[in-house]
Amino acid sequence: MPRARPTKTYRQTVVAPQDQGSGCLSGFTIVPLAVIFISALLGSFAWKTNPSSLPLPLSASSVSAELPPVISTGISPIFRVEIQYWADSISRWAAASQLDPNLVATIMQIESCGDPRARSSAGAMGLFQVMPFHFYAADDPYNPDTNAARGLAYLVKSLATGGGNARLAMAGYNGGIGVIGRGEWAWPAQTKRYVQYGAPMYEDAKNGIDPSPALNDWYENYGVSLCRQAHQRLNLP
Repeated sequence: MPRARPTKTYRQTVVAPQDQGSGCLSGFTIVPLAVIFISALLGSFAWKTNPSSLPLPLSASSVSAELPPVISTGISPIFRVEIQYWADSISRWAAASQLDPNLVATIMQIESCGDPRARSSAGAMGLFQVMPFHFYAADDPYNPDTNAARGLAYLVKSLATGGGNARLAMAGYNGGIGVIGRGEWAWPAQTKRYVQYGAPMYEDAKNGIDPSPALNDWYENYGVSLCRQAHQRLNLP
């Protein structure tokens, strides 16, 4: 990652109309005429009440139409065990950033294979390989929550710049958001490779294609040593 930062949802409450009352059968068989007359008078008045003024229950369809769409809260099983180790955290970070957890998992898979202490020759650090200039002075770049917050803020910006296109967001995350406006032929070779593996890997995750050919290709060509290091760092069996 070259790498530059990440509402309140209100649940609609449906108020059911109040019960308009229930009848009670009297134990007396002889009712005085005056009581009958008064009851009839009250009944006549009640019928004059405009029923449209009473609250009506919302239909199920009208309620669901106003609720946000349901998005996946977990990650696909296609990702390697080192990424699955972080599954709960990925779901939490994705929810906080309003991102698809499978997109977050794809980025982590390629960047560090789940090694929280990973560091590149260019100086990128941690799970999401965030460059130093994205951190605040008081930040611990290797703290997973901090690293995720800074890295995913840049991914959110990249996704917005790319109009929601995950492929362009990955290109921006790797090569800098500036590459999004250029023709793909002008992207750096590393960015082209990043998207070549990342975009189909993400599609496989979304579509439940397990095992993922794209992930396996990436692993065999670039991920073996990276994932071995992550495996050891996490003390996985």
